[in-house]
Amino acid sequence: MVIRLVTALSVLSTGLLAGAFGYGAVNVATTFNAVPLDVRLTFHSALMRMNGPVMQTIMALAALSSLALALLTRRYLAGVAGVLAVLSFLITRFGNVPINGQIKVWAVGTPPADYAEILQRWEMFNVLRTLTAFVAFVLIITLTVRAQRGDH
Repeated sequence: MVIRLVTALSVLSTGLLAGAFGYGAVNVATTFNAVPLDVRLTFHSALMRMNGPVMQTIMALAALSSLALALLTRRYLAGVAGVLAVLSFLITRFGNVPINGQIKVWAVGTPPADYAEILQRWEMFNVLRTLTAFVAFVLIITLTVRAQRGDH
């Protein structure tokens, strides 16, 4: 029963993480590039205020549930998924978040001359964390499907 609950939480949380980052990468980030810079900076700052607590919670749940699943089932794929969820967090914390802080300042002031390069770096980190979250989700799905079929 515990393994089923942890598996369900792992599928749900890695799916939410991959879906949220995927939506952001495909829709939000491309929209950022389609609007004037002042609109992007204002919206980006507001979005990050809302995203912070939600995405940190989802990343924590994805990492903890996947790692718990690895411990409970002794399945390597679940452990790799947990590590990838942690990697998504680290990329966010040390890649995107510092740039988000700069963007907040730019939104109420003037962006530096190299703002386009900095925004491009933010987008690169965004793609990396999206990929790590997506692969974590695929690994958890693979593990779950194998377990349902009786494969080990």
